[in-house]
Amino acid sequence: MKALFDRVSLKASKMVTRQYSTSFSLGIYCLESRFHDPIYAIYGFVRLADEIVDSFHDHPKRELLDRFEEDTWKAIEQGISLNPILHSFQGVVRQYQMNTDLIRAFLHSMRMDLDPQSYDRPLLDEYVYGSAEVVGLMCLSVFCEGDVQRYAELVRPARKLGSAFQKINFLRDLKADGYELGRVYFPNVDLTQFDRTTKKAIESEIESDFAEGYQGILALPKGARFGVYIAYVYYFALLNRIKNTPAEHLLNQRIRIPNQQKYTLLLRSYVKHSLNLL
Repeated sequence: MKALFDRVSLKASKMVTRQYSTSFSLGIYCLESRFHDPIYAIYGFVRLADEIVDSFHDHPKRELLDRFEEDTWKAIEQGISLNPILHSFQGVVRQYQMNTDLIRAFLHSMRMDLDPQSYDRPLLDEYVYGSAEVVGLMCLSVFCEGDVQRYAELVRPARKLGSAFQKINFLRDLKADGYELGRVYFPNVDLTQFDRTTKKAIESEIESDFAEGYQGILALPKGARFGVYIAYVYYFALLNRIKNTPAEHLLNQRIRIPNQQKYTLLLRSYVKHSLNLL
């Protein structure tokens, strides 16, 4: 009956994804069906680790993360875990022969979030690589299905897309990260003097990442292209909303895209995709 446990574990990863992120759930829904379960498994894994460092303030975060990491490696080594999220994740790692250095980099960035910190440029690049870029590369391992050449060609744009997504998250979470968690990710940024010029420089950097990431989307395998494009469209709309928000307001509110607008973006994107206009 292990097959039943496998299915239950994948459903747990799917439930975590849907509860925590409507945008990524929409993107996954727009992938070909064979990609759904493995991408849910990846998202469930990274979500759990992120929750440890971001939310479990009344609990021993470092100890919990140590245990989570230990259990992750045991699951991958043994091919099974009683934690359904880790069980579904290890299955994806083993099936797609995922580079475990990506997992190490991710867990390293999670550890960087355990303590308050202000980042310089090298430290920011290190953090963004582990917290976001490698997640894109994990997904790329699934999308390429063993095509080593295609994977190598898409590594850089996949990293750029992950970087853009993460920096947008930083911008919309300035207040929570800076004042509640003590994290200032952008180099040389003083939140008490965050102004239009500083904000515009960050937005320009994100736009540059987006431009290169978009070219990678066009080169993805057909079954993965539309789902990743949906995530791109959502985050691009989020960036535009942030650009239209005064710098001082970003410190007082978290910018969101209403669900109705998400579905409108989905419909428009589907029409473009159907007409090969991407």
